[in-house]
Amino acid sequence: MKALKLKGTINHSVCRWCYGDIQLDDLCVAVKQIGFSAIDLVPPENWATLQKHGIYSSMCNGAEISLTEGWNHTEYHAKLIDNYTKYLPMMTTAGYKNVICFSGNRAGMDDETGLKNCVTGLKNILGDAEKRGITVYMELLNSKINHKDQMCDNTKWGIELVKRVGSENFKLLYDIYHMQIDEGDVIRTITDNHQYFGHYHTGGVPGRHEIDESQELFYPAIMRAIAATGYKGFVAQEFIPAKADKLDSLEAGVKICDI
Repeated sequence: MKALKLKGTINHSVCRWCYGDIQLDDLCVAVKQIGFSAIDLVPPENWATLQKHGIYSSMCNGAEISLTEGWNHTEYHAKLIDNYTKYLPMMTTAGYKNVICFSGNRAGMDDETGLKNCVTGLKNILGDAEKRGITVYMELLNSKINHKDQMCDNTKWGIELVKRVGSENFKLLYDIYHMQIDEGDVIRTITDNHQYFGHYHTGGVPGRHEIDESQELFYPAIMRAIAATGYKGFVAQEFIPAKADKLDSLEAGVKICDI
């Protein structure tokens, strides 16, 4: 594999879980060979492997309870606050700046109550995050196909939460795949609301496979829209390769997004 001459407009990353059958050491080597140096969603026990290869943890995970048990239900607050309170110092030691969180499922709860509960819970960790220069990101997930009953399943709700939290250290992870499924209108949404988004994930629709011509989104235009906002953060490939050569698919995805 020959390293690409990337243009530098987009800071590329890739989500670890999509390549779970590839050893992390091997994925790190492949990432460097392709020409970038960041991986999303690697838990703390594997940070030493990233550091050995000079790879940055562009979105940390492992402090959350689960995708379904999140900040919108107060019964999870004590555990979440304890988790993140212990986790943030680990990030500081490692030199990482981004950590993920989730709203959790509705389970019959109305959106307004969920907003209030999330604000109440998140404010217990954001003071420390601010002091450390760490940003907490809540991911937008589709509730139509993959995450039934997820509360943070639309941009409007997510933006309202960011406004109420009122911290520069709390933003949304805008997952292009998820929001294409639940909302569509991706480029206009990014253009009009980019100040609330601090991280992006990709994925082909439908199926969450390669982001090439086999699916409905045109990622070069989406990347140009992201770049036009002045965004300097990471865009992580989060598609599940359907082709036999998964690393070749990853390289192809990076090429598509390297505008």
